[in-house]
Amino acid sequence: QVQLVESGGGSVQAGGSLRLSCTASAYTPNSGCMGWYRQSPGKEREGVATIGFDGSTRHADSVKGRCTISIDKATHSLYLKMNSLQPEYTAMYYCAARERSCLGLVGYLLHHGGTGFDDWGRGAQDAVSS
Repeated sequence: QVQLVESGGGSVQAGGSLRLSCTASAYTPNSGCMGWYRQSPGKEREGVATIGFDGSTRHADSVKGRCTISIDKATHSLYLKMNSLQPEYTAMYYCAARERSCLGLVGYLLHHGGTGFDDWGRGAQDAVSS
């Protein structure tokens, strides 16, 4: 089981930027994948972005142009850079990992609430004020 720890959450004003980080405790095979999800109070968890270890990425339509997912395989770290933040981005952001093959599944995993990921972090809270 991979342990995931998120960091980088915080409070910013609208228009500001945040960079979330997620560190994995164990090696994730090259065929696996990771992702970022978020959940606001009263709402279902939704996918923000996913990335395969083959380099493939998917970003939710709602964040395209504002968020970029990236990964550092050497340090088993996942990142989410968020720019031009708006109040609707206020949420708990979760990191997820899957060690099993993700070939052809990066898009599916993004749009199905994280079903298919095996390990989850405890979350990092972001708050964007207007």
